Amino acid sequence: MDNERFNLTTDPWIKVFATETNREETVSLIDLFKHAPHYRQLAGDMRSQDLAILRLLLAILTTVYSRVDTTGKLYPWLAPSTESSAPLEIDQDIYDEEGQDTLFTTWHQLYQAKNFSQVVTDYLTEHAQDFAFFGERPFYQATAEDYDALVPQNKRVAAGKGQVLVKQMNRRVSESGNSPAIFAPKTGEAKNEVSLAELVRWVITYQNYTGVTDKTKVVTEEKFSNSAGWIYRTNPVFVEGSTLFETLLLNLVLVDKRQEDAACALQKPVWEAKSIRAYVAERSAQILPDNLAELYTAWSRILHIEWQDGRPQIFSAGIPMFGYENALIEPMTTWRFDKKTSEYRPAVKGLRSLGIAMWRNFGQYVKVHKEDEMHEPGIVIWLRTLEENQLIAADAPLLLNSIALISDGNATSQSPAVEVVDDMRLQADVLFDKKLAERWPVRIEDAIAVTQTIGTDFYHFASDIGTIRNLDVRPFASGMSAQFYEQLNAPFKAWLAELSSQDDRDAKINLWKDALRKIVVKAADEVMASSSPRDIKGIATEKHGPLNIFTAKNHLMYNVGKHLELKKE
Repeated sequence: MDNERFNLTTDPWIKVFATETNREETVSLIDLFKHAPHYRQLAGDMRSQDLAILRLLLAILTTVYSRVDTTGKLYPWLAPSTESSAPLEIDQDIYDEEGQDTLFTTWHQLYQAKNFSQVVTDYLTEHAQDFAFFGERPFYQATAEDYDALVPQNKRVAAGKGQVLVKQMNRRVSESGNSPAIFAPKTGEAKNEVSLAELVRWVITYQNYTGVTDKTKVVTEEKFSNSAGWIYRTNPVFVEGSTLFETLLLNLVLVDKRQEDAACALQKPVWEAKSIRAYVAERSAQILPDNLAELYTAWSRILHIEWQDGRPQIFSAGIPMFGYENALIEPMTTWRFDKKTSEYRPAVKGLRSLGIAMWRNFGQYVKVHKEDEMHEPGIVIWLRTLEENQLIAADAPLLLNSIALISDGNATSQSPAVEVVDDMRLQADVLFDKKLAERWPVRIEDAIAVTQTIGTDFYHFASDIGTIRNLDVRPFASGMSAQFYEQLNAPFKAWLAELSSQDDRDAKINLWKDALRKIVVKAADEVMASSSPRDIKGIATEKHGPLNIFTAKNHLMYNVGKHLELKKE
């Protein structure tokens, strides 16, 4: 395909949902940014792919609006560089004096205009060659010459080794040459068939969600192990707006309040690197990026694509990845504090925590108590900054969204096992409530603690039923407990969304407790309705005497009444 032409700036490849027609459309980068308010959301092949592309779009916006204002005027702390290695030079003194206020002004002007300005199109037009999928510097790829120069001699393109099949890159299939994916949406050779637009989307996705089945690596002075894609080892969280424009703007972090004393950093997306070899040389140092554009576009692999009879042959080589320890520049993840090392690491979601909804881990997303040894996601800090600067309304509904692609847990493969999508809607003045004694985050966390206690009560009830039926108690009770929490998810999220800073806290808490009690009663009654003669007759126990379905329910309702502390009707 030597004469093939495909440019991401002008050729359609991004799938979106149009707001007016509610239909799927495929658009180019320029069309997306021009008409972002008219699209509801990204509509790719899977939600994880949408997140990978969202970060690419944010890298473009961050690069543009960290350099020029909405009219295209260069910020006063920036000047064209006399060196070819960097496009701009920074005057740190000017930035310290007026940088943050100016960037807030730029963000607010976009918010008021409800659209991105012409400067984004101008940037993409100027850098069109950087977004060409074929040519001397193909997008997110290396030429054969660069690839051969970076890998061991026996892994060069001519040797045919180190290939990754399309069905391995397609995260809806993720099939290796050894183990067929039985429940894939495609069968046989169709798993390796892909359109050009689809291939572009999967190349971007694969860089973010790479497993570790491939063994080819670039040559470096120090040995390293192939790493999984960056997002793959985080617990992603971002803000979702009512339109794609709102989603992009709310996640457009132009000021990092955690790094107020740090020097202003130039944005360096991967396509602006001097060369592929220079990029790999920098990555070999495994230094965490100091700017979001570089982080959002970080590669986990060097990819080279050969074309035979119109089909891609994809060569892949791992490159050193920087570490996750204290990588707090990453705004889209929750964090856990390691007391042994005194470092923060992403709180990765695993197969064992699949059934745990976002709201049950509320304290991971919002710092409830000032003394807590936790770190809020950077995106939540950014939203708080916008609210404190009155750039978003106090009653603005904020939808925190999580899209996690979870691996199989196998250290030698880390193949995708399941995708989990969840969300949690709260008003800004609830999320960032400043009332000392009655702060909503504290009261919400208390309500969740009570809910978890009721969940434990129901688990014990399920254990009693399993004991009566002479079943393997642990899996039986765990299954019933999971079903119970599923029944809680929708009503609790609805209760959260309706809260406001003007509410009577106690009244709202009691409203949830009353709803919770009704859900418990209904769940228990459903078990009672399906009871057998053995359930009714029961068994004799040494500790508690006769145990049947009635005594089990009575014990449950006694505990529920005690823990909810509600007045009897």
